[in-house]
Amino acid sequence: MDHKVPVTLVSSLLVPSVQEMARKSVLDAIPTRYIRDDVRADLMNVKNLDETDHLLPSLPIIDMKALLDDEWEVMDLELEKLHLACKDWGFFQLVNHNVNEHLVAKVKGGIQDFFNLSIEEKQKYWQKPGDVEGFGQAFVVSEEQKLDWGDLFFVVTQPEHLRKPYLFPLLPHLFRETLEEYSIELRNLAMKILKMMCKALKMEMEDMKPWFEDGQQAFRMNYYPPCPQPEQVIGLTPHSDAVGLTILLQINDVEGLQIRKDGMWVPVKPLTNAFIVNVGDILEIVTNGIYRSIEHRAVVNSSKERLSIATFHSPGVDGEIGPAPSLISSDSPPLFKRIKVEDYVKGLFARELAGKSYLDSMRV
Repeated sequence: MDHKVPVTLVSSLLVPSVQEMARKSVLDAIPTRYIRDDVRADLMNVKNLDETDHLLPSLPIIDMKALLDDEWEVMDLELEKLHLACKDWGFFQLVNHNVNEHLVAKVKGGIQDFFNLSIEEKQKYWQKPGDVEGFGQAFVVSEEQKLDWGDLFFVVTQPEHLRKPYLFPLLPHLFRETLEEYSIELRNLAMKILKMMCKALKMEMEDMKPWFEDGQQAFRMNYYPPCPQPEQVIGLTPHSDAVGLTILLQINDVEGLQIRKDGMWVPVKPLTNAFIVNVGDILEIVTNGIYRSIEHRAVVNSSKERLSIATFHSPGVDGEIGPAPSLISSDSPPLFKRIKVEDYVKGLFARELAGKSYLDSMRV
């Protein structure tokens, strides 16, 4: 994270490439370390709901153009929609975001090509012992731990001095330039979203700026290979994002993201030219529980790969996080304790992903 923080603060044990394992041959049997008895019944229930998933609720849609409209009536109506989406769902799809569509297309093509590199080429960008950046998986803390059916490439992008000299600068030139441009665009978009959230909350912007204006940004690129028995595995373990704000871009047209809503797993159908935005644990802390981080997961299928890129926005590691002072009163006491960001990150990566258990440990 920050240059003052030891590399060992953020780490994950090295694991094999699932993409490579799935690519080599048709699997006669799924390795036991990937079989997830803890989610199998849940996945079978979702499979049985496939024919009626059109009856399930769908994510709210927020129009960024309306949020920035000169007519205050239009803006206020969209702000109220944003407020309800963050309170009731913790997720929404953002349209008319004004991120260049040609840039988005280049990002999609670049990520597809990057995961299609040979395993020999990928070794140049593999996670190093004691680190989490590069190809691999995250939150692997023991050799006995069950693994996800997917690979990731994780890289810190902002601020620039936190970039690992052996990783981001050595990416293929055109891909690196594309990610550089995308990084700036997404940072600007994140700040616009956070500003609108402040307005919707009637929260002092000064309470948000210290956490995010000079904060950190990271990319997590995800690759979920097809699996011959998809109901036996999970692409990404159910969890809430421990960051501040996540902006997700679906790379291809294969669905797989699901969120937990009212005790049910609701599949997300990404809209064309939209981002999927979700509240992270840090934002739930900052808003004193008004906006909620929501459990979500990724499932896989038996026929086609799925790819996505999540852009995470979080406070700088030198600061503290806690409920915003302007949201605290005698009627609304703090629900979460204050904690140094460094200690928060250290505790996060010392454990497996497990629903919202880490956020629960932050409660007063």
